[in-house]
Amino acid sequence: MLVFTFAPIHAATAQESDRGVYLLKPDAIFDGATTVLHRGWAVLVRGNRIEAVGATVSPPADAKIIDLPGTTLMPGMIEGHSHLFLHPYNETPWDQQVLHEAIALRTVRATVAARRTLMAGFTTVRDLGTEGAGYADAGLKQAIEQDIVPGPRMLIASRALVATGSYGPRGFEPGVATPLGAEQADGPDLVTAVRRQIAAGADVVKLYADYRWGTGEPSRPTYLQSEMAAAVEAAHSAGRKVAAHAHTAEGMRRAILAGVDTIEHGGEGNAEIFALMKARGTGLCPTLSASEAIARYQGWNGGDPAPAGVAESRRAFAAAIKAGLAICLGGDVGVFAHGDNAREAEAMVAAGMSPAQVAIAATSGNAAMFGMADRIGAVKPGMLADLIAVEGNPLASVGALRKVRFVMKDGAIYERSAH
Repeated sequence: MLVFTFAPIHAATAQESDRGVYLLKPDAIFDGATTVLHRGWAVLVRGNRIEAVGATVSPPADAKIIDLPGTTLMPGMIEGHSHLFLHPYNETPWDQQVLHEAIALRTVRATVAARRTLMAGFTTVRDLGTEGAGYADAGLKQAIEQDIVPGPRMLIASRALVATGSYGPRGFEPGVATPLGAEQADGPDLVTAVRRQIAAGADVVKLYADYRWGTGEPSRPTYLQSEMAAAVEAAHSAGRKVAAHAHTAEGMRRAILAGVDTIEHGGEGNAEIFALMKARGTGLCPTLSASEAIARYQGWNGGDPAPAGVAESRRAFAAAIKAGLAICLGGDVGVFAHGDNAREAEAMVAAGMSPAQVAIAATSGNAAMFGMADRIGAVKPGMLADLIAVEGNPLASVGALRKVRFVMKDGAIYERSAH
Protein backbone atom coordinates (compact mmCIF):
# COMPACT_ATOMS: atom_id res chain seq x y z
CA MET A 1 0.00 0.00 0.00
CA LEU A 2 1.15 3.55 -0.78
CA VAL A 3 1.15 6.19 1.91
CA PHE A 4 0.79 9.86 0.98
CA THR A 5 1.26 13.07 2.90
CA PHE A 6 0.05 16.44 1.71
CA ALA A 7 1.64 19.83 1.37
CA PRO A 8 -0.27 23.13 1.28
CA ILE A 9 -2.28 23.58 -1.90
CA HIS A 10 -1.03 25.96 -4.58
CA ALA A 11 -2.66 24.74 -7.80
CA ALA A 12 -5.33 22.36 -9.03
CA THR A 13 -4.74 19.34 -11.21
CA ALA A 14 -6.65 16.08 -11.29
CA GLN A 15 -7.41 13.36 -13.80
CA GLU A 16 -10.03 10.65 -14.05
CA SER A 17 -7.30 8.14 -13.22
CA ASP A 18 -6.89 9.80 -9.82
CA ARG A 19 -10.16 8.25 -8.69
CA GLY A 20 -9.37 4.99 -6.94
CA VAL A 21 -9.52 3.47 -3.47
CA TYR A 22 -8.27 5.64 -0.61
CA LEU A 23 -8.18 5.44 3.15
CA LEU A 24 -8.08 8.99 4.52
CA LYS A 25 -6.61 9.30 8.02
CA PRO A 26 -6.95 12.76 9.57
CA ASP A 27 -6.69 13.59 13.25
CA ALA A 28 -10.45 14.08 13.43
CA ILE A 29 -13.61 14.19 11.33
CA PHE A 30 -16.39 16.78 11.27
CA ASP A 31 -19.30 14.92 9.71
CA GLY A 32 -21.12 18.05 8.51
CA ALA A 33 -24.29 17.40 10.48
CA THR A 34 -23.38 17.36 14.19
CA THR A 35 -21.14 19.40 16.47
CA VAL A 36 -19.27 16.30 17.64
CA LEU A 37 -15.68 16.05 16.42
CA HIS A 38 -14.88 12.39 15.75
CA ARG A 39 -11.27 11.74 16.71
CA GLY A 40 -9.45 8.67 15.46
CA TRP A 41 -11.91 8.07 12.64
CA ALA A 42 -10.96 7.31 9.05
CA VAL A 43 -12.81 7.44 5.72
CA LEU A 44 -12.66 4.84 2.96
CA VAL A 45 -13.33 6.20 -0.53
CA ARG A 46 -13.91 4.00 -3.56
CA GLY A 47 -14.29 5.69 -6.92
CA ASN A 48 -16.41 8.78 -6.39
CA ARG A 49 -18.24 7.58 -3.27
CA ILE A 50 -17.62 7.30 0.46
CA GLU A 51 -17.70 3.59 1.27
CA ALA A 52 -17.08 3.50 5.02
CA VAL A 53 -16.52 5.88 7.93
CA GLY A 54 -15.50 5.20 11.52
CA ALA A 55 -12.86 4.24 14.02
CA THR A 56 -12.56 0.61 12.86
CA VAL A 57 -12.36 1.04 9.08
CA SER A 58 -9.72 -1.29 7.65
CA PRO A 59 -8.09 -0.59 4.29
CA PRO A 60 -8.56 -3.19 1.56
CA ALA A 61 -5.42 -4.47 -0.13
CA ASP A 62 -5.78 -2.12 -3.08
CA ALA A 63 -6.23 1.05 -0.99
CA LYS A 64 -3.81 3.95 -0.92
CA ILE A 65 -3.45 5.27 2.63
CA ILE A 66 -3.42 9.04 2.94
CA ASP A 67 -2.21 10.41 6.25
CA LEU A 68 -3.48 13.91 7.03
CA PRO A 69 -1.78 14.78 10.34
CA GLY A 70 -2.91 17.91 12.17
CA THR A 71 -6.12 18.19 10.18
CA THR A 72 -9.87 17.80 10.47
CA LEU A 73 -11.52 16.06 7.53
CA MET A 74 -14.93 17.48 6.63
CA PRO A 75 -17.38 17.68 3.74
CA GLY A 76 -16.37 19.93 0.89
CA MET A 77 -17.94 23.32 1.54
CA ILE A 78 -20.80 24.65 -0.57
CA GLU A 79 -20.71 28.26 -1.78
CA GLY A 80 -24.31 29.46 -1.75
CA HIS A 81 -24.11 32.70 -3.74
CA SER A 82 -21.41 33.25 -6.32
CA HIS A 83 -20.87 34.95 -9.66
CA LEU A 84 -17.92 33.23 -11.31
CA PHE A 85 -18.19 35.58 -14.30
CA LEU A 86 -17.60 38.67 -12.17
CA HIS A 87 -14.39 39.87 -10.55
CA PRO A 88 -13.91 42.42 -7.74
CA TYR A 89 -15.55 45.77 -8.32
CA ASN A 90 -12.48 47.66 -7.09
CA GLU A 91 -10.64 46.15 -10.07
CA THR A 92 -13.32 46.90 -12.66
CA PRO A 93 -16.76 48.39 -11.94
CA TRP A 94 -19.76 46.17 -12.65
CA ASP A 95 -20.99 48.33 -15.54
CA GLN A 96 -17.61 48.11 -17.25
CA GLN A 97 -17.48 44.34 -16.89
CA VAL A 98 -20.94 43.95 -18.46
CA LEU A 99 -20.42 46.49 -21.25
CA HIS A 100 -16.75 46.23 -22.18
CA GLU A 101 -15.36 42.81 -21.30
CA ALA A 102 -15.71 40.21 -24.04
CA ILE A 103 -17.52 37.01 -23.12
CA ALA A 104 -14.42 35.04 -24.14
CA LEU A 105 -12.33 37.05 -21.70
CA ARG A 106 -14.91 36.66 -18.97
CA THR A 107 -15.10 32.92 -19.57
CA VAL A 108 -11.34 32.46 -19.32
CA ARG A 109 -11.34 34.53 -16.14
CA ALA A 110 -14.20 32.38 -14.82
CA THR A 111 -12.13 29.21 -15.24
CA VAL A 112 -9.51 30.75 -12.95
CA ALA A 113 -12.23 31.77 -10.49
CA ALA A 114 -13.59 28.22 -10.52
CA ARG A 115 -10.16 26.74 -9.75
CA ARG A 116 -9.58 29.19 -6.90
CA THR A 117 -12.99 28.39 -5.46
CA LEU A 118 -12.30 24.68 -5.52
CA MET A 119 -8.88 25.02 -3.94
CA ALA A 120 -10.37 27.17 -1.18
CA GLY A 121 -12.30 24.05 -0.16
CA PHE A 122 -15.61 24.84 -1.86
CA THR A 123 -16.41 21.75 -3.92
CA THR A 124 -19.91 22.93 -4.92
CA VAL A 125 -21.09 26.39 -5.93
CA ARG A 126 -24.53 27.87 -6.58
CA ASP A 127 -23.76 30.46 -9.25
CA LEU A 128 -26.60 32.96 -9.41
CA GLY A 129 -26.24 34.67 -12.76
CA THR A 130 -23.61 35.40 -15.37
CA GLU A 131 -24.34 39.15 -15.27
CA GLY A 132 -24.23 39.83 -19.00
CA ALA A 133 -22.24 36.75 -20.03
CA GLY A 134 -25.30 34.97 -21.41
CA TYR A 135 -25.27 31.21 -21.03
CA ALA A 136 -21.50 30.86 -20.68
CA ASP A 137 -21.95 29.26 -17.27
CA ALA A 138 -23.49 26.20 -18.95
CA GLY A 139 -20.29 25.72 -20.94
CA LEU A 140 -18.10 26.21 -17.88
CA LYS A 141 -20.16 23.66 -15.98
CA GLN A 142 -19.70 21.15 -18.79
CA ALA A 143 -15.95 21.79 -18.97
CA ILE A 144 -15.66 21.06 -15.24
CA GLU A 145 -17.80 17.94 -15.48
CA GLN A 146 -15.64 16.67 -18.34
CA ASP A 147 -12.41 17.31 -16.37
CA ILE A 148 -11.24 19.84 -18.97
CA VAL A 149 -10.71 22.46 -16.25
CA PRO A 150 -10.75 22.05 -12.45
CA GLY A 151 -13.60 23.59 -10.55
CA PRO A 152 -16.47 22.99 -8.14
CA ARG A 153 -19.68 21.18 -8.91
CA MET A 154 -21.94 23.91 -10.28
CA LEU A 155 -25.59 24.80 -9.84
CA ILE A 156 -26.21 27.50 -12.43
CA ALA A 157 -28.85 30.18 -13.01
CA SER A 158 -27.51 31.56 -16.32
CA ARG A 159 -29.47 34.78 -16.94
CA ALA A 160 -31.30 36.18 -13.92
CA LEU A 161 -34.79 37.53 -14.65
CA VAL A 162 -35.69 41.19 -14.02
CA ALA A 163 -38.70 43.45 -14.57
CA THR A 164 -38.40 45.64 -17.65
CA GLY A 165 -36.63 48.90 -16.91
CA SER A 166 -35.42 47.94 -13.47
CA TYR A 167 -31.87 46.69 -14.09
CA GLY A 168 -28.60 47.96 -15.52
CA PRO A 169 -26.33 49.11 -16.93
CA ARG A 170 -28.32 52.30 -17.38
CA GLY A 171 -27.79 55.98 -18.05
CA PHE A 172 -27.79 55.86 -21.84
CA GLU A 173 -30.02 57.55 -24.41
CA PRO A 174 -33.56 56.18 -24.00
CA GLY A 175 -34.40 53.96 -26.93
CA VAL A 176 -30.81 52.87 -27.47
CA ALA A 177 -30.52 49.16 -26.73
CA THR A 178 -27.65 48.42 -24.35
CA PRO A 179 -26.45 45.06 -23.04
CA LEU A 180 -27.98 44.20 -19.67
CA GLY A 181 -26.75 42.07 -16.80
CA ALA A 182 -29.94 39.98 -16.86
CA GLU A 183 -32.96 39.13 -19.02
CA GLN A 184 -36.01 41.40 -18.93
CA ALA A 185 -39.38 39.63 -18.84
CA ASP A 186 -42.78 40.51 -17.40
CA GLY A 187 -46.30 39.13 -17.02
CA PRO A 188 -46.97 35.91 -18.96
CA ASP A 189 -43.62 36.32 -20.75
CA LEU A 190 -41.88 35.74 -17.41
CA VAL A 191 -43.02 32.11 -17.40
CA THR A 192 -41.63 31.71 -20.92
CA ALA A 193 -38.33 33.25 -19.78
CA VAL A 194 -38.15 30.79 -16.84
CA ARG A 195 -38.53 27.92 -19.27
CA ARG A 196 -35.93 29.47 -21.56
CA GLN A 197 -33.36 29.47 -18.74
CA ILE A 198 -34.18 25.87 -17.86
CA ALA A 199 -33.89 24.80 -21.50
CA ALA A 200 -30.44 26.41 -21.61
CA GLY A 201 -29.32 24.37 -18.61
CA ALA A 202 -30.34 26.36 -15.52
CA ASP A 203 -30.46 24.35 -12.29
CA VAL A 204 -31.96 27.25 -10.34
CA VAL A 205 -34.03 30.24 -11.44
CA LYS A 206 -33.16 33.68 -10.08
CA LEU A 207 -35.69 36.51 -9.89
CA TYR A 208 -35.14 40.13 -8.86
CA ALA A 209 -38.00 40.95 -6.49
CA ASP A 210 -36.75 44.49 -6.07
CA TYR A 211 -34.11 46.86 -7.43
CA ARG A 212 -33.38 50.52 -8.08
CA TRP A 213 -35.71 51.90 -10.75
CA GLY A 214 -33.52 54.93 -11.29
CA THR A 215 -29.92 55.91 -10.61
CA GLY A 216 -29.58 57.09 -7.04
CA GLU A 217 -32.98 55.79 -6.00
CA PRO A 218 -33.49 53.32 -3.14
CA SER A 219 -34.53 49.76 -3.95
CA ARG A 220 -38.24 49.27 -4.55
CA PRO A 221 -40.34 46.22 -5.46
CA THR A 222 -40.28 45.33 -9.14
CA TYR A 223 -42.34 42.20 -9.82
CA LEU A 224 -45.90 41.77 -8.65
CA GLN A 225 -46.48 38.84 -6.33
CA SER A 226 -48.70 37.25 -8.97
CA GLU A 227 -45.93 37.46 -11.59
CA MET A 228 -43.44 35.76 -9.29
CA ALA A 229 -45.96 33.12 -8.23
CA ALA A 230 -46.43 32.07 -11.86
CA ALA A 231 -42.65 31.97 -12.38
CA VAL A 232 -42.15 29.89 -9.23
CA GLU A 233 -44.87 27.45 -10.28
CA ALA A 234 -43.20 27.01 -13.67
CA ALA A 235 -39.78 26.48 -12.11
CA HIS A 236 -41.00 24.08 -9.43
CA SER A 237 -42.96 22.12 -12.04
CA ALA A 238 -39.63 21.58 -13.81
CA GLY A 239 -37.89 20.51 -10.60
CA ARG A 240 -35.93 23.76 -10.18
CA LYS A 241 -35.65 25.89 -7.08
CA VAL A 242 -36.05 29.65 -7.15
CA ALA A 243 -33.81 32.28 -5.57
CA ALA A 244 -35.04 35.84 -5.19
CA HIS A 245 -32.84 38.90 -4.91
CA ALA A 246 -34.68 41.02 -2.33
CA HIS A 247 -33.46 43.81 -0.07
CA THR A 248 -36.72 45.55 0.83
CA ALA A 249 -39.27 44.19 3.27
CA GLU A 250 -42.04 44.44 0.65
CA GLY A 251 -39.94 42.76 -2.03
CA MET A 252 -39.16 39.97 0.42
CA ARG A 253 -42.82 39.62 1.42
CA ARG A 254 -44.00 39.28 -2.17
CA ALA A 255 -41.27 36.75 -3.01
CA ILE A 256 -41.94 34.65 0.10
CA LEU A 257 -45.69 34.53 -0.55
CA ALA A 258 -44.95 33.67 -4.20
CA GLY A 259 -43.14 30.55 -2.96
CA VAL A 260 -39.47 31.21 -3.65
CA ASP A 261 -37.00 28.88 -1.95
CA THR A 262 -34.40 31.40 -0.84
CA ILE A 263 -34.13 35.13 -0.28
CA GLU A 264 -30.79 36.61 -1.27
CA HIS A 265 -29.54 39.57 0.82
CA GLY A 266 -32.62 40.53 2.87
CA GLY A 267 -31.06 43.65 4.39
CA GLU A 268 -34.39 45.26 5.33
CA GLY A 269 -35.86 42.10 6.78
CA ASN A 270 -37.64 42.47 10.12
CA ALA A 271 -39.23 40.23 12.74
CA GLU A 272 -42.53 40.04 10.84
CA ILE A 273 -40.86 39.13 7.54
CA PHE A 274 -38.59 36.57 9.16
CA ALA A 275 -41.53 34.97 10.95
CA LEU A 276 -43.22 34.63 7.55
CA MET A 277 -40.06 33.06 6.13
CA LYS A 278 -39.90 30.62 9.04
CA ALA A 279 -43.53 29.63 8.54
CA ARG A 280 -43.03 29.14 4.80
CA GLY A 281 -39.67 27.34 5.09
CA THR A 282 -37.85 30.00 3.07
CA GLY A 283 -34.07 30.11 3.49
CA LEU A 284 -31.97 33.25 3.80
CA CYS A 285 -28.64 33.91 2.09
CA PRO A 286 -27.50 37.17 3.81
CA THR A 287 -24.30 37.88 1.78
CA LEU A 288 -22.79 39.93 4.62
CA SER A 289 -19.32 40.01 3.13
CA ALA A 290 -20.50 41.62 -0.12
CA SER A 291 -21.93 44.67 1.64
CA GLU A 292 -18.76 44.87 3.73
CA ALA A 293 -16.54 44.62 0.63
CA ILE A 294 -18.44 47.40 -1.16
CA ALA A 295 -18.17 49.60 1.93
CA ARG A 296 -14.42 49.03 2.00
CA TYR A 297 -14.15 49.98 -1.66
CA GLN A 298 -15.83 53.23 -0.68
CA GLY A 299 -13.28 53.96 2.05
CA TRP A 300 -14.52 52.17 5.17
CA ASN A 301 -11.64 50.78 7.26
CA GLY A 302 -13.64 48.01 8.89
CA GLY A 303 -14.03 49.74 12.23
CA ASP A 304 -16.97 51.14 14.15
CA PRO A 305 -19.25 52.80 13.43
CA ALA A 306 -20.05 50.62 10.44
CA PRO A 307 -21.61 52.26 7.35
CA ALA A 308 -25.40 52.22 7.20
CA GLY A 309 -25.60 49.37 4.67
CA VAL A 310 -23.30 47.14 6.70
CA ALA A 311 -25.08 47.91 9.96
CA GLU A 312 -28.44 47.19 8.32
CA SER A 313 -27.27 43.79 7.04
CA ARG A 314 -25.89 42.84 10.45
CA ARG A 315 -29.09 43.88 12.21
CA ALA A 316 -31.23 41.84 9.83
CA PHE A 317 -28.90 38.85 10.19
CA ALA A 318 -29.21 38.93 13.98
CA ALA A 319 -33.00 39.04 13.67
CA ALA A 320 -32.96 36.14 11.23
CA ILE A 321 -30.91 34.03 13.64
CA LYS A 322 -33.34 34.88 16.45
CA ALA A 323 -36.24 33.79 14.23
CA GLY A 324 -34.59 30.40 13.70
CA LEU A 325 -34.30 30.65 9.93
CA ALA A 326 -32.30 28.26 7.81
CA ILE A 327 -29.23 30.33 6.96
CA CYS A 328 -27.23 29.85 3.77
CA LEU A 329 -23.51 30.52 3.63
CA GLY A 330 -23.00 32.54 0.47
CA GLY A 331 -20.95 35.66 0.05
CA ASP A 332 -22.01 37.06 -3.34
CA VAL A 333 -18.46 36.20 -4.39
CA GLY A 334 -17.36 38.11 -7.44
CA VAL A 335 -18.05 41.36 -5.62
CA PHE A 336 -14.82 40.34 -3.90
CA ALA A 337 -12.19 37.81 -4.95
CA HIS A 338 -12.98 34.21 -5.75
CA GLY A 339 -11.00 31.92 -3.48
CA ASP A 340 -11.67 34.29 -0.58
CA ASN A 341 -15.03 32.57 0.00
CA ALA A 342 -14.31 31.97 3.70
CA ARG A 343 -14.73 35.72 4.16
CA GLU A 344 -18.49 35.14 4.49
CA ALA A 345 -17.98 32.54 7.21
CA GLU A 346 -15.90 35.03 9.16
CA ALA A 347 -18.53 37.75 8.71
CA MET A 348 -21.28 35.42 9.94
CA VAL A 349 -19.32 34.57 13.07
CA ALA A 350 -18.58 38.24 13.70
CA ALA A 351 -22.31 38.96 13.36
CA GLY A 352 -23.44 36.36 15.87
CA MET A 353 -23.27 32.76 14.61
CA SER A 354 -20.95 30.25 16.26
CA PRO A 355 -18.16 28.62 14.23
CA ALA A 356 -19.98 25.29 14.55
CA GLN A 357 -23.24 26.77 13.19
CA VAL A 358 -21.35 28.30 10.28
CA ALA A 359 -19.56 25.03 9.51
CA ILE A 360 -22.90 23.21 9.39
CA ALA A 361 -24.41 25.96 7.21
CA ALA A 362 -21.50 25.61 4.76
CA THR A 363 -21.99 21.85 4.45
CA SER A 364 -25.18 19.95 5.32
CA GLY A 365 -27.18 23.19 5.69
CA ASN A 366 -26.57 24.41 2.17
CA ALA A 367 -26.92 20.88 0.81
CA ALA A 368 -30.41 20.61 2.32
CA MET A 369 -31.42 24.10 1.19
CA PHE A 370 -30.38 23.36 -2.40
CA GLY A 371 -31.98 19.90 -2.56
CA MET A 372 -28.68 18.01 -2.58
CA ALA A 373 -28.63 16.44 0.90
CA ASP A 374 -28.77 12.95 -0.59
CA ARG A 375 -25.43 13.49 -2.38
CA ILE A 376 -23.21 16.02 -0.63
CA GLY A 377 -22.75 17.92 2.62
CA ALA A 378 -22.04 15.03 5.00
CA VAL A 379 -19.33 12.46 5.67
CA LYS A 380 -21.20 9.18 5.61
CA PRO A 381 -21.33 6.04 3.46
CA GLY A 382 -22.97 6.44 0.07
CA MET A 383 -22.31 10.16 -0.28
CA LEU A 384 -20.21 11.62 -3.08
CA ALA A 385 -16.56 11.84 -2.08
CA ASP A 386 -16.39 15.64 -1.77
CA LEU A 387 -13.97 15.98 1.14
CA ILE A 388 -11.51 18.55 2.40
CA ALA A 389 -9.01 18.62 5.25
CA VAL A 390 -8.36 21.81 7.20
CA GLU A 391 -5.79 22.65 9.84
CA GLY A 392 -7.31 22.81 13.29
CA ASN A 393 -10.89 22.48 14.46
CA PRO A 394 -13.52 24.28 12.33
CA LEU A 395 -16.14 23.78 15.05
CA ALA A 396 -14.09 25.90 17.44
CA SER A 397 -12.43 28.43 15.13
CA VAL A 398 -13.76 29.81 11.86
CA GLY A 399 -10.16 30.54 10.87
CA ALA A 400 -9.65 26.82 10.24
CA LEU A 401 -11.81 27.14 7.10
CA ARG A 402 -9.04 29.19 5.48
CA LYS A 403 -6.38 26.55 6.16
CA VAL A 404 -7.31 24.00 3.51
CA ARG A 405 -4.63 21.33 3.13
CA PHE A 406 -6.41 18.67 1.06
CA VAL A 407 -9.17 18.73 -1.55
CA MET A 408 -11.06 15.79 -3.01
CA LYS A 409 -14.04 16.32 -5.29
CA ASP A 410 -16.05 13.44 -6.69
CA GLY A 411 -13.26 11.09 -5.59
CA ALA A 412 -10.49 12.94 -7.46
CA ILE A 413 -7.64 14.46 -5.46
CA TYR A 414 -6.23 17.88 -6.28
CA GLU A 415 -2.57 18.86 -5.81
CA ARG A 416 -1.14 15.61 -4.52
CA SER A 417 2.45 15.29 -3.31
CA ALA A 418 3.68 11.70 -2.94
CA HIS A 419 6.45 10.59 -0.56
